[in-house]
Amino acid sequence: MTYSFHINGHPVEIGSAAMTGLLEVLRDELGLRGAKPGCGEGRCGACTVLVDDVPVASCLYPVALAQSRHVRTVEGLAAPDGPLTPVQDALLEHGGVQCGACIPGVVMTLTALLERTLRPTPDQICDALVGNLCRCTGYHKIVEAAVAVGRGEER
Repeated sequence: MTYSFHINGHPVEIGSAAMTGLLEVLRDELGLRGAKPGCGEGRCGACTVLVDDVPVASCLYPVALAQSRHVRTVEGLAAPDGPLTPVQDALLEHGGVQCGACIPGVVMTLTALLERTLRPTPDQICDALVGNLCRCTGYHKIVEAAVAVGRGEER
């Protein structure tokens, strides 16, 4: 079956089985490797992408559900030769990046939160990140970075 959707603002057509995971399509068919395979069970958040601006675990999200939708990956946030987004800058500035395995998913989750919630509280940020497992940072610096973006300190 063929599925048509937009990826990072560009239309794509993918021939794939309906239940093929979006993560597999992104990485293997489209060469977008920002979303990381982690647990394969939707628990770690490493594969988080935005579908119509809502974070989803792309490892569990069937490509058939992407039909006619807008998918954003970490590759679609900042141009390769352009500046980073405020979320990306803040994570770097506040030391919220360590090994990098979870960061693309964290960036996508925080991007969605900050696009819909002005000045999120630390509790709102922690609630949003409940699906993103980070074993390195302890989350404090990630939350600090998101608070800074919400306050307009990173633009």
